[in-house]
Amino acid sequence: MNYRHAFHAGNFADVIKHIALARILTYLHEKPAAFRVIDTHAGAGLYDLTGSEAERGGEWRTGIARLMQARLSERVMMLVAPYLDIVRAFNPHRDLTAYPGSPLVTRALLRPQDRLVACELEPNTRRQLINALYNDQQARVVDLDGWTALPAFVPPNERRGLVLIDPPFESRDEFTRLANGFSAAHAKWPTGIFLLWYPGKDRRANDSLADHVARVANAGSSDARCLRVEFSVGPQTEDSGLMSAGLLIVNPPWTLADELRAVLHELEKPLGLGGAGRFRVEAIRA
Repeated sequence: MNYRHAFHAGNFADVIKHIALARILTYLHEKPAAFRVIDTHAGAGLYDLTGSEAERGGEWRTGIARLMQARLSERVMMLVAPYLDIVRAFNPHRDLTAYPGSPLVTRALLRPQDRLVACELEPNTRRQLINALYNDQQARVVDLDGWTALPAFVPPNERRGLVLIDPPFESRDEFTRLANGFSAAHAKWPTGIFLLWYPGKDRRANDSLADHVARVANAGSSDARCLRVEFSVGPQTEDSGLMSAGLLIVNPPWTLADELRAVLHELEKPLGLGGAGRFRVEAIRA
C-alpha cells in the first residue's frame, strides 16, 4: 500500500500513534537528563485539513474530530490531554482546520535541553517541514533517506530518547526494510525506545514483523521488551481502505501498556465504524 501522510492526516491511525508518542515523551520528562527524538520519515509537519489531499478521503472526520467530541473518563482524559492540547494549539478557533504530524507533536513536548532530528527526503515536503518548525534551534531537519539515517544517528549523544519509524509503505519490501532497519539501529542502541508504525492490511506481514522485532528486542533477556499495539475501526478486507494499524514499541515505559489499554478501550466506540472498534495491547516474545 501507499500510506502518504497528507492524505490520511488526523485519521484513527494518526490518533493512536500520536497518543502513544505523547505518552512516551511525557514519561521521558520524569528524569531531568536530556533526550533526543529521531523521526526517520517525518513528513510535512503540519497538514491542512481543508486542503485537497486531506479532503479527498476526509479520514480526519472519523479520527481526530471524533476524539475531540468524545466523552472520556477523567483518567483517560488526563492521559490524552498532552496530545489534545497540542492539536488545539494549532486550531485556536472552533473548527478543526490543521493537524500536527509527529515532528510538531514531538516539538511541543521537548524541554529546553531536548532535541529532535527529523528526516525527510522529498524536497517539497521537506520545505514544508522546515517552515513548520520555523528553523527551531532544537529541531534539525535532515535531507536524508530515513533508512540511511536510522543507523547513522544512533546512539545519540544524550543516550536517552526515542526513534520513531513511520515509513509510507510505498514499496513491496517496506516491511523487510523496517525489520532490517530496526535491527541495525537496535544493535547500536539497545537501550533506546523504538516506536514502529505499520498498516494492518496483511496479517502475515504484521505477524512476521512483530516476531522479528520481538526476537531482536528480547535477545538475551527474560523480560518482554516489546509491546504490540493494534487498533481496528472495522473488519479489514482486501478491497477496503485502511481499517487497522499497529505499533511495535521496544523498551516501552513501564506504565505505557496499562495506559494504552485504558485509552484504547474508551476509543473503541467513538473511533470504530458503527462502534465496531477493537484493540490489542500485549507484551510479546518471539
